[in-house]
Amino acid sequence: MNHSELEVLYAKYNRRKYVHPDPLECIYAYDSVRDREIAAFVAAALAYGNVWQILKSVTAALAIMGESPHRYLEQSYYADLDADFSGFVHRFAKGPHMAAMLAGLKGVICEFGSLQSAFEAGGSAVDASYMPALTAFADNIRARSPQDPGHLIPYPQKGSACKRLWLFLRWMVRCDEVDPGGWEKMSASKLVVPIDIHMYRACCNLGFTKRRQADMKTALEITAGFAGMVPEDPVRYDFVLTRPGIRGEW
Repeated sequence: MNHSELEVLYAKYNRRKYVHPDPLECIYAYDSVRDREIAAFVAAALAYGNVWQILKSVTAALAIMGESPHRYLEQSYYADLDADFSGFVHRFAKGPHMAAMLAGLKGVICEFGSLQSAFEAGGSAVDASYMPALTAFADNIRARSPQDPGHLIPYPQKGSACKRLWLFLRWMVRCDEVDPGGWEKMSASKLVVPIDIHMYRACCNLGFTKRRQADMKTALEITAGFAGMVPEDPVRYDFVLTRPGIRGEW
């Protein structure tokens, strides 16, 4: 599939009507960037497993946080978070993991003013991608969590593809009919493709990688391939390449 064919796919599928079922749909209601970035992080953190269970869990988590996730964190102490999420379960994630993650998010917001400012503080203008900033960002959240948030906050430096963190960044940095954006100071050119099983299979079939593991090295290799086509936006085709498979059309 060449660049022109990918553009045809983008024109067909990169529309909000094709988003469902996807946790991304849960964050469209947040007009304020300070609310959206928190809601997006929660939605991305829970984006693993069966998509219907993901939607159920994300909806439940955001309902607990009310109409303003930012105000919820601002007004909640760790004991409140622990109590509010005491019965929460999403596969391997339980209430204490969610409370720890949210407390970590609150900690970096209190220190830096927003998740975007916290993320930007960990990177440099000379970085080829947001990988260094992502590593520092995850470490900062963990450092401010009163207990281990578990797999909800992965370690980028350990080599996993960190699909959920890159997915969060795609949602917040890119802005089109599908991705709502909000982090306007950041560049889509430094994003890395979020690799899940659907994207990995699509990219193998398209010849973007021959690697047998869907890890960070594979994600960077695939991103480099797309950057050869659209250097200003290498994750442009992430949504549209996974949509036909998710919808059972491929």
